[in-house]
Amino acid sequence: QVQLVESGGGLVQAGGSLRVSCAASGFTFVSYAMGWFRQAPGKEREFVAAISWGGYTHYADSVKGRFTISRDNAKNTVHLQMNSLKPEDTAVYYCARYYSGTYNAGGDSPGTSGMDYWGKGTLVTVSS
Repeated sequence: QVQLVESGGGLVQAGGSLRVSCAASGFTFVSYAMGWFRQAPGKEREFVAAISWGGYTHYADSVKGRFTISRDNAKNTVHLQMNSLKPEDTAVYYCARYYSGTYNAGGDSPGTSGMDYWGKGTLVTVSS
């Protein structure tokens, strides 16, 4: 069965860096687009970044230039490198699978729809 397990969350100071990872299993990883979302307490879950089967990427404006999504198909793993972290980046970060090899199912907001499986999340806390 499909499993997505996040890791790498923790406490980091503002301006610092952190990398979260998602280990995928139970499906042909190379064929699917993958993404990262986050949710702060009391707020709605929001899109962060997505990567297609071919390596095309898309980012939310709030993280563009600071975060980088990547995938290692040989290890069935997706990573999110987070640099220049801000307190507002504090959230539970979730890994998601899209139902196809592309993430372009959100119309004017690519990556925001078409997800079919989710991990349980990993907490990232950015202190001032």
